Amino acid sequence: MDYASGKVLAEGNADEKLDPASLTKIMTSYVVGQALKAGKIKLTDMVTVGKDAWATGNPALRGSSVMFLKPGDQVSVADLNKGIIIQSGNDACIALADYVAGSQESFIGLMNAYAKRLGLTNTTFQTVHGLDAPGQFSTARDMALLGKALIHDVPDEYAIHKEKEFTFNNIRQPNRNRLLWSTNLHVDGMKTGTTAGAGYNLVASATQGDMRLISVVLGAKTDRIRFNESEKLLTWGFRFFETVTPIKPDATFVTQRVWFGDKREVNLGAGDAGSVTIPRGQLKNLKASFTLNEPQLTAP
Repeated sequence: MDYASGKVLAEGNADEKLDPASLTKIMTSYVVGQALKAGKIKLTDMVTVGKDAWATGNPALRGSSVMFLKPGDQVSVADLNKGIIIQSGNDACIALADYVAGSQESFIGLMNAYAKRLGLTNTTFQTVHGLDAPGQFSTARDMALLGKALIHDVPDEYAIHKEKEFTFNNIRQPNRNRLLWSTNLHVDGMKTGTTAGAGYNLVASATQGDMRLISVVLGAKTDRIRFNESEKLLTWGFRFFETVTPIKPDATFVTQRVWFGDKREVNLGAGDAGSVTIPRGQLKNLKASFTLNEPQLTAP
């Protein structure tokens, strides 16, 4: 998917409902980013870790990716946020969800409310971290749309996704998105996800010049396959397509006759950038037209 135009360049079973695994944390990150943006929480706030976020005491977390939190720990929102995004810490998800919404259940309610608002029609979250749970599902299309929203709506939150490692309590953990180290692409973020039920998932985003693409691979059989297929998709998209903005915001597109006004004509243009994604080399064949909602323009 192209970020600017929203055009899907390639798809296969894009609306098949599958287990998102830790791709769920993209929505967790989105909700946290919105709370920070609204001033409801601050990065410097200190969070007291509860027993439900203790991997040793919570059977659901045993053997999963964690930040190694302990009950009673005082941890900043900033560190918990990095623990979610970079370390994929399931314990960090619980601790921050409790702080933001009062409980995991309330936070999940926020996640699903945002999913509805963003038009993710085939997505339902049942956990704050993405561990296998009945009734939890999403699709490749919805995950691409969620990634697009994360980049656009909470850019400060998305910026953390490019960080390659994070150290907490002297335990250094690398970002699980190995494409951040790619020498072939400029990948600057998104998320991996792996569970027994989901297989190997990856949402990735990369830029080339002014163009940004988002790739989604769900249910791959191996870790290597998800990264290889993601790299192929992004490389193919950049090689064969380009995104252009033929109509600039606030630039005059056409002059139209106006009745009963001080002037005979008025300039018409686009309020927002009209980005389109086209096959490379086809810009010369691009044509623009417009349609008036009313048969004539009348001054108030």
